[in-house]
Amino acid sequence: MSDRNHRINHEPVFLLNAVPWRESSLRLEVFSRRYGRVALLARSARKRQSELRGILVPFVPIDASWYGNTELKTLHRAEWLGGWPQPHGRALFSALYANELLLKLTAREDPHPLLFDELAALMRRICQNENPVAALRRFEWTLLRETGYAPDLTRDAAGRPLADDAHYRLHPERMLEETAADAPEQGGIIVPGSLLRQLAAGEFADGDALQQAVRLTRLLIDFRLPEGVASRRVLQQLQDMRRTVGA
Repeated sequence: MSDRNHRINHEPVFLLNAVPWRESSLRLEVFSRRYGRVALLARSARKRQSELRGILVPFVPIDASWYGNTELKTLHRAEWLGGWPQPHGRALFSALYANELLLKLTAREDPHPLLFDELAALMRRICQNENPVAALRRFEWTLLRETGYAPDLTRDAAGRPLADDAHYRLHPERMLEETAADAPEQGGIIVPGSLLRQLAAGEFADGDALQQAVRLTRLLIDFRLPEGVASRRVLQQLQDMRRTVGA
């Protein structure tokens, strides 16, 4: 069976990464709704006359068609689906952060339609200069849950349903343990049951809940990525530089 018989047509994707391939082509990593993360070869995409030059841009949805029965598929066609302008400033780092997490935490050709939908909602908010903090937490949690890295938020280690007025020790490698609010964290964090319910629902009561959610998702992500997150590190360096210059 030829490669062209393994054809995917008109699949919505987001471009995560593009690197030069040989003289004039690009090797792409895209995240698609029905097929997950896919590696694509865009032949001649770097040539000045290529129709793909203005289409293969990150952070906006693209309609892509490809074929192939190996890990590296061949991009056959791509069309810009429209949407929103490119992000700038701090918003750009939020978009890069989301792409980096997908590249590092998802497996190739492992579909996650819900995660794709959260990514689309997040990119829309980021690029339209809307506050993305809550959307980022929803995206992070969906990513962790879909990839199997999130703890069960329905029951604790003893099998009891979580209670809003109780506190739990959350650790990346253990089930939730009910504990006192001032108990030692022991390599995890102590969080109220009400926050865990909000995180599972993707709706946060206030800014304080969002700040606690940041600590929680960062603990789980950093445990899976001990080498760190490059986009977050660069943003921190820029912020430190600005504080130094402004001092």
